[in-house]
Amino acid sequence: MIGMPGAGKSTIGVILAKVLGKDFIDADLVIQKEEGRLLSEIIEQEGPDGFLAIEERVNAEIQPESAVIATGGSVVYGAKAMEHLSGIGAVVYLKLSYDAVEARLRDIRGRGVVLRSGQTLKDLYEERAGLYERYAEAVVEEDGLNVEETLEKTLQALKMLVE
Repeated sequence: MIGMPGAGKSTIGVILAKVLGKDFIDADLVIQKEEGRLLSEIIEQEGPDGFLAIEERVNAEIQPESAVIATGGSVVYGAKAMEHLSGIGAVVYLKLSYDAVEARLRDIRGRGVVLRSGQTLKDLYEERAGLYERYAEAVVEEDGLNVEETLEKTLQALKMLVE
């Protein structure tokens, strides 16, 4: 699962894994465990580029047997990671409008979101939107949907991919 911070990748991912009888992997938690630091600490200590390099390496090495993976929002900057993730499963983009993302995000820096100096959330959204579209095998438009509705649309999108 890919998408902006606040799109619900982890929330939907956990429920989707239960419904499908698969494991759930939160890639951000894997990064934190491997690094022994919070995402925000990694970004602060390594800078945006250092964090992105770590994120790409970790995501490119994930080898699940059967799992739903919720990635960090910046995973799409790593071509090697995205190639790997596409190779081991279906990439689903949870798509939210900018207004919906802005409404959901309160403490963007505390969440470990990679923002470059002077970059706004709007800048980030516009920069990433095209990358999400490029890598997505399925797009779930979730504006105005609750968790159950987003889950149902995600299941329908996955079903269409295997048919």
